[in-house]
Amino acid sequence: MTESLLTSTLTLGGGCFWCLEALFKRLPGVISVQPGYAGGKSTTTTYQEVCSGTSHHAEVIQITYDPKTITIEALLDYFWKFHEPTTLNRQGPDTGTQYRSIILYQNAAEQATAIDSKNAAQRHLSATIVTEIVPLIQFIPAEAYHHDYYDRNPQAPYCQSVIAPKINKAFH
Repeated sequence: MTESLLTSTLTLGGGCFWCLEALFKRLPGVISVQPGYAGGKSTTTTYQEVCSGTSHHAEVIQITYDPKTITIEALLDYFWKFHEPTTLNRQGPDTGTQYRSIILYQNAAEQATAIDSKNAAQRHLSATIVTEIVPLIQFIPAEAYHHDYYDRNPQAPYCQSVIAPKINKAFH
């Protein structure tokens, strides 16, 4: 975890970053959620490169949170509930390696917490979890038009058909 006196960060991927951003930013204790790319081979990339598969990056979010209000364990519990961790390179209508389920840790303690969380989640699922747990080498922020996408475009067809039902299920 990158920590200041008041905040920590966690980087996760579980399908479209628009979905995860919209869900996680609604949790108490989450200060900000930034969409971006991680888990690939290059130190720079673009949305087009990620979508083509050439960069090998996943769409991810980087969550800045107040650990006194919400713990990493709670964030990971939400992660397992907010996406389907048993489908390889797919979340609903979105397919490709950029949509893979991935937890990117920053230190040994975060790695151990992620593994423990995955093992606990697996006990509640009949299918095998395929989520990668790998070191975070670099987080590359997504282009500005991806930030707050759902909140800026709630009537867009993708937002209506994919994101809004997830938000309704999670928070109502």
